[in-house]
Formats: sequence, C-alpha cells, structure tokens
Amino acid sequence: MGVTHGARAALLVLADGRFPAGGHAHSGGAEAAVKAGRVRDAGTLEEFCRGRLHTTGLTAAGLAAAAAAGLDPLALDEAADARTPSPALRAAARRLGRQLTRAVRATWPSPELDALAAARPRGAHQPIVLGLAARAAGLSPLDAAYAAVYESVSGPATAVVRLLSLDPFDATGVLARLAPELDAVALRAAAAAASAAADGGVDALPAGAAPLLDIMAEQHAEWPVRLFAT
Repeated sequence: MGVTHGARAALLVLADGRFPAGGHAHSGGAEAAVKAGRVRDAGTLEEFCRGRLHTTGLTAAGLAAAAAAGLDPLALDEAADARTPSPALRAAARRLGRQLTRAVRATWPSPELDALAAARPRGAHQPIVLGLAARAAGLSPLDAAYAAVYESVSGPATAVVRLLSLDPFDATGVLARLAPELDAVALRAAAAAASAAADGGVDALPAGAAPLLDIMAEQHAEWPVRLFAT
C-alpha cells in the first residue's frame, strides 16, 4: 500500500499547499478557536490540531482512502453528508470538492471524476474527490489517507501563523511533533477502507465526531467579517 517510485511525485503534488484546490481560504476551525481563546500559542495549536486529527481528520482520511480503493463515490458522498452534521461544514466541503475537482481534472484526467462531477454538479465532498484524485494519479488508498490527514492539521497550522503572527518555525514544529500520530491515523483510515471494500459497505469507515468544531463552524459562518471561509 506504499508509494511506488512512479507515483511519489504525484503524492507530493497532491499534498502541496500550493496545489490550486482552495484550501488556503479555510482555517479548519482555527479562526473561531483563536477568537474564543482556545488557540493562543504553539502549545494550544498542537492540542487543537491533535483533536482535529483524531476526529474529522480520521473521518476524512477514511473516506478518501475508500474512494481511492474504488468504493462507490456516490455512496461515499452520502456517507460524508451523514458524518458532517454542520450545514456550514457540509457546504464548505462541497465548495472545496468542486474546486479540487477542477484542479484534478486539469492535472490527472479521470473518467470516474468526470462521472462524479456530472452527478454532483454543486460539488462532492472534498475527501471523496481527494480519494479519486489519488486513484487517478496512481496512488494507493494509504497515500490518499496521508494526504487527508496532513491537510487536516497543516491547514489550521498555516492559518494560525496568519491569525496570531505565530512564528512559522513554531507551527512547523507542531506538525513535526504530530508526525507519528499522522502515521497512526493514516494507517487506521486505510485499514478501515480495506474493511469497507471487503464488506461492501460504508459503515466500516470512521465517523469521528467533533461537536465543538461543528458549533464553532455555525457561529463562524454568521460573522460579518472574517479572514477565512471556515
């Protein structure tokens, strides 16, 4: 399930924050957490990212890995809806999915992604598109899970650098300290996707909940002025 020599560069491209997928406009809940005083420095950022990794990050990684493994993307999209109770986050996930679809169709053309775009013209959930992108690029389900878990923590870390003028070296240190947990969560997500593929159902996929992130997302969506979309 590892990266092949031919696909290693594709994983780097997909996980690169400069890939034009729209993620730079989203803080992953960090903006609301900063305003609430829950994220104040590198230590509290690490706590925030760890919580996000083991809940929404794990869920997204499982969905991405399952899509890369070839499970029905429409069924996965419905599963993503069921795992995203916040209307604001559901809408954001579909906007991000639509933007990622545009970027991936220009980079790694895929009939599967074309079919999903036709079936979900307003956008499929971003993790589903991410998994199909990995599949189109010749990557494995584990690779898709890695891209998802890294995104789940790198987005908030980058956002907090801007929100708090946090030293970028400190933010990078947070990501480095979380690396062993990224490994563990990606492996768990890929194993769940393999179980889902074997059993033919999405119930085997993770459904980690983060109620506080959901509540803050709804509050954040009502702010008249904000730096990030989420």
